[in-house]
Amino acid sequence: MKILYLLFPFFLLLVQDAAGSAIGCRQRRGFCTFGKCRYPTTPIGRCSGFRTCCRR
Repeated sequence: MKILYLLFPFFLLLVQDAAGSAIGCRQRRGFCTFGKCRYPTTPIGRCSGFRTCCRR
């Protein structure tokens, strides 16, 4: 049970959405998507957590 106190904050940091990263992605003319970028797009960075910044 004591390990839950350690895992819970780590989990929150993992799934937290950082608005600054999404803005930075848009400034680089990209968009955020979950997982991998689809075929015509290429990854140019990370938005947050499991989100990838993609650009055509």
